[in-house]
Formats: sequence, structure tokens, C-alpha cells
Amino acid sequence: MNAASIYRDAWRSGFSPDPVMVVSEWADRFRRLASRAAAEPGPWRTRRTPYLREIMDCLSPTSPVERVVFMKGAQIGGTEAGNNWIGYIIHQAPGPTLAVQPTVEMAKRNSRQRIDPLIQETPALRGLVRDPRSRDSGNTVLSKEFPGGVLIMTGANSAVGLRSMPVRYLFLDEVDGFPIDADGEGDPVGLAMQRTATFARRKVLMVSTPTVAGVSRIEEAFHESDRRRYWVPCPDCGEHQVLRWANVRWPKAEPAKAEYCCEHCGALIPNHGKTAMLEAGEWRSEAEGDGRTAGFHLSSLYSPVGWFSWADAATAFEEARQNESRLKVWVNTVLGETWQERGDAPEWRRLYDRREDYPIGNVPASGLFLTAGADVQKDRIEVEIVAWGRDRESWSVDYRVLYGDPARPEVWADLVRVLDEPVRHASGAPMVVDRLAVDSGYATQEVYDFARRHPIRRVMAVKGVSRTQTVLGPASPVDVTADGRRIRRGARVWPVGVDVLKAQLYGWLRQDPPTEESGDPHPPGFCHFPKYSEEYFKQLTAEHLVRRQARTGRVTLEWAPVRDRNEALDCRIYAMAAALAAGIDRFDDERWNELARRTAFAKREGRPSLAPPPTPATIKSRWMEGGRR
Repeated sequence: MNAASIYRDAWRSGFSPDPVMVVSEWADRFRRLASRAAAEPGPWRTRRTPYLREIMDCLSPTSPVERVVFMKGAQIGGTEAGNNWIGYIIHQAPGPTLAVQPTVEMAKRNSRQRIDPLIQETPALRGLVRDPRSRDSGNTVLSKEFPGGVLIMTGANSAVGLRSMPVRYLFLDEVDGFPIDADGEGDPVGLAMQRTATFARRKVLMVSTPTVAGVSRIEEAFHESDRRRYWVPCPDCGEHQVLRWANVRWPKAEPAKAEYCCEHCGALIPNHGKTAMLEAGEWRSEAEGDGRTAGFHLSSLYSPVGWFSWADAATAFEEARQNESRLKVWVNTVLGETWQERGDAPEWRRLYDRREDYPIGNVPASGLFLTAGADVQKDRIEVEIVAWGRDRESWSVDYRVLYGDPARPEVWADLVRVLDEPVRHASGAPMVVDRLAVDSGYATQEVYDFARRHPIRRVMAVKGVSRTQTVLGPASPVDVTADGRRIRRGARVWPVGVDVLKAQLYGWLRQDPPTEESGDPHPPGFCHFPKYSEEYFKQLTAEHLVRRQARTGRVTLEWAPVRDRNEALDCRIYAMAAALAAGIDRFDDERWNELARRTAFAKREGRPSLAPPPTPATIKSRWMEGGRR
């Protein structure tokens, strides 16, 4: 075949009409699930997740819908529905396509774990995307070329990736995990949507588990849609209904026996009855919407038999109900609903009145690990030492104000003494601070100089970042001094999601201690305080959440001051960040036992020692997907 024939055939293919086959039909006919990417490998079966049929078919060229919004719980199959659409595009309706994950690293991981198996295991796609090992294949981690189109994958944190090219198809996955701003160029969703502006027949898919009410992108988009919900019939009376958490019932303390109670006839439906209910279900809209957006909401209560049961949901609820941060995750991932943040600061007087009798400067018996947070001001450094125990229970050990100009070395020498000065454990063992986090927002260069002089696992320079769902971001190197000289082993700075940590801390502070009569342990995250003054507690509760509306009309939740002074709050947030950097949210029994042995060793030897590093096996067991550092 000569060049003229190739050009003629390509020119004619551009005038070919879009296929009549819809996405769900394509998936049932061609899609193959790989064993390394799916719990149920083999041919795709839409009847396994019948609620996905209408969602996928709205993405077909024959559908008038322009934007599909899917707000969902976990274990539903939303991402795989999007991957079916990508396979359909490559095979049936080629065009420029952009798939966006929250970060570039997540996009790379998704490409290797999801997109590569999609192409390799589906025979209809295998010959359309060339082998990446061949020369000039057009197949890289973040780019897959195919006849008539290209799939570009990027992260919402990369403005360059979001403005790469015009696209007809746009897949935004986990949009509530997107940063507020992409490299200073604005909202990443808006930047990505601009890429589709020149295509009259564009298609956009937004999928996400929701986060916080008022700031959730997927909830905002869902409310702009026709708001469809999946109605399923009761096996006994045949009446249709939306599955709601309030109707899940189980005997006291036996969540494994959870069943669903029909809201019409009161019949108790076992989990295995869900299969027939899903097959006979139908989507019903609750609003007119904007005429271009189809919105779908689905909780994990609809998850197919064998994936996630009503008993699983009940068990997870029982485990989370006493812990506000865990309950938030449960509401987001199981119910697929936004979490309503409590914006009021805890009452400082209530915290003051429940102070405890342990001496300031001493560590109670259950405290096994010390961190500190330091807030730098123009004439002083304020620092709090916090002891941590199992279930993130904490005790404030000491709060100090080190007066002096941060531009001079004397105040930093005082901070070194706080870092290295032993404090007494209830057992008699001497302990020192394992990790210190110092805010670099003021006297930035001096903070960097201080951090450089200490081991990186002992002292960390941090910078508070608002309006992000990331608790602790990866460290960025800082290797230039004030006079511009490059430093080979410069300091590193950790971005800290102060909004998330403040919400978590205030949730802990609102917890009530157990009564002496009950004999119950303190709830996870409970905070203990010695006999500090009123001023400390006023500063600790010095902010609350307020709603603000930007010029674009987008509503955000922001922390605003209730009082002028908030240094105690900042110090505690940075002490929490230091504990997170040490991995405290992933400490298991083995790790806590290591720390207990360390304390016993310090008592026996009469000298403090730093926390032993975790073993490789422990590190592996603590790894979390997309893990926090």
C-alpha cells in the first residue's frame, strides 16, 4: 500500500459515523479483566453490576448526554466503568482523550496497574496500541497512541499536563482528591474542561468518592445534574426503593448478621437477595438538571454479592462509630456521601475544667513516643512537647515560650536544649523528643539552617498548606542559602495539610472522657492536658470553620480566627505532623511493643534513646495505597 492510499483511507475514516454499539455492549463483547488488576478475572459481565449499564451507555456517542457525574462509595466498579469507556474509545470511536488522576504519580500507577492490563488482556485492543518495546511505538507510561487518537494520562497537580492538547474525551477520576490549584494556574477541573471546548460532541466523565460537604467537587457537579438514584424492588412485596443506611438492621453486637429491612413491608432481606434486586433495579432522576449532565449516586450498599456485604458495612460502622475521623471515612467511602464538618471550635472552658493531675514536664505511663511542634514568631519560639500512646491517645507534656530574636543564635540554642533535655516517664525512664517539626513560615532561612544541622529523622522543617486534603506531602529539597549559595545536602521542607489536621484535632478535643464507673478506655485520639493556664486552652481553640464564596461562585470552607492568639493550636498541629512523619497512624502492636521495650531499656540504663527504626517487615505491613509519608 502506497502513501496516497494510506492518506485516502485515513481521510475517509474521518467521515465515518460514530458506531451504533454502546459502551456496555462493547464491554460485554470485548472486555477481558486481567488477574493482576481484578478480583474476578475473565470476561466482563455487566449483569454483575447492572447499575453501571446506564452510566456507561450515557458515554456512548449515540447518547445526548455531554457530562456524566458518578458520586459513589467504594467497591462499586466506577473506575472500571471508566476503563471500559477508554477501551471503547480506542476500538470504536477514536479521538484525543485525556484521563486525569489526582497526582502524576497516581496517573503512572493507574497506567501500569489498570490501563496496561486493559490493553494487553483485551484482544480487540492489543493490536491497536503498539508494544512499548518497539521503536517509535507511541506507547509510554503516560501516553498511548492508537489509530485515530491518543490517550494522555496526567495528574491534576500538573498544569502542563492539563493544558497539553484539545481533547474530545475527558475522564476525571477521584476529583475530590484533586488539589485546589494546579501549579498556580487555577482549578484543575476548569483547566481540564477547557481542553474540550472546541469539540461539539465532547464527553466528560467525573467519578469520585465525596469528601467534605460544601467543598466536594463531585457533590457540586451532582447537584447540577438530574440526580439519578438506583431504585430496587423488595423480593417480598415488589415495591421499589433506594437502599438507605437507616434500613440496615442487625442484632446488638452482631453486625455480621446484618440484613436489609424493606421500608414498605418490613421484611428482612438477606445479603444474597441483593443480586435479584440489582438485576431488577432502575435509575430514576430527582431533578431536571442543566439538560447536559446525567448524575448518578450509589452507595456501597449496592455492591454486588461477594464484593462488599451489608454485614461488611455494619462491621465497619461499629469499628468507626466512636472515632470521628474513622466515621468520616466510613461516610465517604461506604455511604458515598459528604461529611458535614462541625465548624465550631471546642469550648475552651470544658477542656480547662477536665485538666489532669500529672505534673508538667512528666510523661504518663501510657505515653511511649515524644514529638514536638514549634511555632516561630518575630520575638520568640513557642514549642509544645506531646507524648503519644496506642490509638493516637496523647498527653501534653510541656509548653514552653523561648524568648529571643530568631535572627540570633541564642533562641535556637534554647530550642536545641528543649530537643535534647530528658523528661521523666512515669516508670522513671528518661525520654527525649523523637521528632521535632518547626514551622518555616517566619524566619524561613533560619529555620532551614536549624534543620540542616540536625538529622532529617529528628528535625523537620514544615510549611502549613491550606485547602488540601493531603495530611503530609512529600518533602521538597531546599538547597540555597540566603546569599544564593547552593548547598549539596540542603534542608527539606514538608507541606502540612493544616486544615485536615485542625479538623481531626478538634474532633478529638470534642470527645468526652469515660466515666469512672464505666471502666471504659479513653476513645482513640483522646487528648490529655496537665494544669495549664486558661490562655493555653483559649489559643488551642482559637479558630473555627467558616464558609466563603469565591468570585467564581465556588464555596469553600476556611479556618478563621476566633481570637488573636493561636500559637498553641499551631504547635499542636506541627507536633501531630511530626508524629505522622514518624508513621504513628500506621503503628501496629509490634511497633508499640518496640517502643515499650525502648522505655524499659532507658530506665535500666539510666539514659534516653531515640525510637528504634522500624524493621523492613514492619515498614512493608504499614504501606498504604498512595501512602502518606
